[in-house]
Order: sequence, then structure tokens, then C-alpha cells
Amino acid sequence: MQKVSARNQLVGKVSAIFEGSVNNEVIVTLDNGDELVTVITKQSCSTLDIAIGTKVMAIIKAPWVVLASPDCQWQFSARNQFEGTITSVMEGAVNSTIHFTTSKGLTLCAVVTNESVEGMGLEKGKDILGLVKASSIILATEKH
Repeated sequence: MQKVSARNQLVGKVSAIFEGSVNNEVIVTLDNGDELVTVITKQSCSTLDIAIGTKVMAIIKAPWVVLASPDCQWQFSARNQFEGTITSVMEGAVNSTIHFTTSKGLTLCAVVTNESVEGMGLEKGKDILGLVKASSIILATEKH
């Protein structure tokens, strides 16, 4: 079991790397077939020995997952967009934890304000769109 505090820990393999002058765009194909687009520095790619085929863990903190209604009529710039169905809503004093699952079985966790839960009518069984910026994904590799 991984010992990382972030709730979204997604395992996959690097399927493509597009090099830039400072940052690289790294595409990760998750074990369930979904793809993630990440942006990390060239230095991090080098330090972590990231190459095509490298096994990685993509780490996404729950507050970095933005929720939207799939029928909101807006297009978003976030590279990672996951449509799913809410499986649980756990309300706290200020924030709520929302778990949702995509049609391919990817489960993600988001933390939003209680006002957002009420305003968006978030409840178990409701369809939702989870948005994650490419720069909000941290990649980790196994130690050798």
C-alpha cells in the first residue's frame, strides 16, 4: 500500500512524452484504460527516469478536482475531463467529499464546499464531470 496523503492515487504507464523547452507533456495510460495528460518539468522527467513504458503513480489531491455539471453548456480548458456518476457524498462542517466513478471504472475523489454541494444539487446517483488541470497532477516512480 502506498503511503501518500492524496486521495487520488492512479497507477499506469507512460504512453507518450512531448518535450518542451522547460516542461514536458506526459501522457499516462491508467490500468483501466483511461488517459491522463500531465505537465511536469524536463528536470523531473530526468530525475524520475520517466520514459515511454515507465510505471508511474499519478497523484491528484482531492481539492484539485473541480466538479461541473455535464450538461452545463460550457467547454473547459482542463485537459483531463472525466464523466462519471456520484457514488457518495460525505458532508463535513465546511467541505464535502464527493466520490464518483467513470464508465471505465475509474474512481476519483473531490473536495468541494458545502455551498457547492447544495447549489449544484450533488447527490449519490447524479452524473458529474470531474476536471483536473494537467499541471495539477504529480507523478511518482518506484524507487530502485
